[in-house]
Amino acid sequence: MDTSLETLDTPALLLDREILARNCARMGERLRAAGIDLRPHLKTAKSRAVAKLATEGHSGAVTVSTLAEARYFLEGGFSDILYAVGMVPGKAPAAAALQRDGAKLTLVLDSVAAAKSLGDAAAKLDSQFRVLVELDTGGGRAGVAPDSDDLLAVARAIEAQPALELAGVMTHAGHSYHCRGAEEIAAVAEEERQGLILAAQRLRDAGLPCPIVSAGSTPTAVHARSFEGLTEMRPGVYVFNDVDQVGIGSCAPEDIALTVLATVIGHNHRTGRILTDAGALALSKDVSAQEFFPDVGYGRVCDLGGRPLPGLYVESVHQEHGLIATADGTLPYDSLPIGSRVRIQPNHACITAAAYPHYEVISDGRVIEQWDRVNGW
Repeated sequence: MDTSLETLDTPALLLDREILARNCARMGERLRAAGIDLRPHLKTAKSRAVAKLATEGHSGAVTVSTLAEARYFLEGGFSDILYAVGMVPGKAPAAAALQRDGAKLTLVLDSVAAAKSLGDAAAKLDSQFRVLVELDTGGGRAGVAPDSDDLLAVARAIEAQPALELAGVMTHAGHSYHCRGAEEIAAVAEEERQGLILAAQRLRDAGLPCPIVSAGSTPTAVHARSFEGLTEMRPGVYVFNDVDQVGIGSCAPEDIALTVLATVIGHNHRTGRILTDAGALALSKDVSAQEFFPDVGYGRVCDLGGRPLPGLYVESVHQEHGLIATADGTLPYDSLPIGSRVRIQPNHACITAAAYPHYEVISDGRVIEQWDRVNGW
């Protein structure tokens, strides 16, 4: 396959093979040097081809956010799978089926009620589930506090269920996505690590098993100054990166591997906008990068070589329309005529990629392959 970007149907999801490989190698080497395993979170890529690059040099363990992903990766040869979303008994039959088909599946929960109900469901299915206790080390989304009575209560509730096995603790430092620069991220990374270490030690002191101590976020994996006491990290978006990660300080603009190819479909001189066919469904309505950049809108506009066009951004979106603007109102209508093409760097790669069934993998500006991805739940 060798296709020009000028002839590709748009909108299209472009994935730069060289940048992707560089991103994967950098993270793999960093965690290998630290002596801990990389269990990449594949909710970003949802692609077996990406997973092969991301797990190279490590155990091959992966993290997923849906059981559909778990099935897809298991069928692609990835058997050590952490389903990193709070488990409920209604999903136990699908989890049990994965295990029967060869998955080494690990689940997470954060309450006594969840442990009891999952244990009952597992027993009825004649299954045994490995479980991590989810911790809240500052993100505020889910999990028990590392120093709380709830930690030991949940752990003991898991151990009390014959169909469950306590496997350790995990957390996600989601609040690192609001940091600015390496110093702030490093502080959050240390908070994440210390919370995990405290929780693991409390479990061990209570005579409870804790073989897995799992942390995860791209910013903390990039900027943590110590991984001591951890067994694995679960970053995800680092494989692609995006404008939000540039703003946080997790990567440089040249590390963005994922872009959306769009066609210019109109010039609106009256409102001072250039229209493209990449709107809300092609880019998403994620505005996370606006926390860091005043003029980023729904993504930065680049030329076909992936080089940012100074000052141009997607200012607003409708379902199938993206409106390009500049801060000073001056637009390059002549150099972006109707029918010309641009590439847009997304604010949040995970959400943008979810709109597409596959990647158009590019090298030296040409499409060389298509890689599939899994969507849905």
